[in-house]
Amino acid sequence: MEHEIKKEKYTLKDFLPLIIIASLILAITAAHQFYYGWNIQEGMRILMASFFLVFGFFKVINIKGFAKAYSMYDLIAKKLLWYGYIYPFFELALGAAYLFNWNPVVTNSLTLILMLVSAAGVFNELRKGKQITCACLGTLFKVPMTYITLIEDLIMALMAFATLLLYR
Repeated sequence: MEHEIKKEKYTLKDFLPLIIIASLILAITAAHQFYYGWNIQEGMRILMASFFLVFGFFKVINIKGFAKAYSMYDLIAKKLLWYGYIYPFFELALGAAYLFNWNPVVTNSLTLILMLVSAAGVFNELRKGKQITCACLGTLFKVPMTYITLIEDLIMALMAFATLLLYR
């Protein structure tokens, strides 16, 4: 298969694109916090806005390649290929919703559902021991899918859940 990774051991170099992009997102969040003052809820909002906008952008660059790669492990995209074509736009819409602080309850509820479904698909493939490329950055970069991908999805779900609790 085109998107399978052949090696078993990964090096830091394999994750370099993800590290650079995650560092950029954290830097944006830190700059926002520094400028506007420390607020954990605002920090999570800006981090999630940045995350979804950046990751969604990379997916859209080669949407056909993303849809194909995503269908290898996402529970919904495995059954409905068209879902892989619209998923990046869900991320971009969520990024915009977080950026503009649009209806936080709806935004965080949708994020929670989306990230838990994504985490379930990732966990399912990791449990099987499959070594495939993570489609998290689209197909521009060949980042291996590991437990880092699962942790990333679960952290986003946890932040959405925590934010929902803060709005109660």
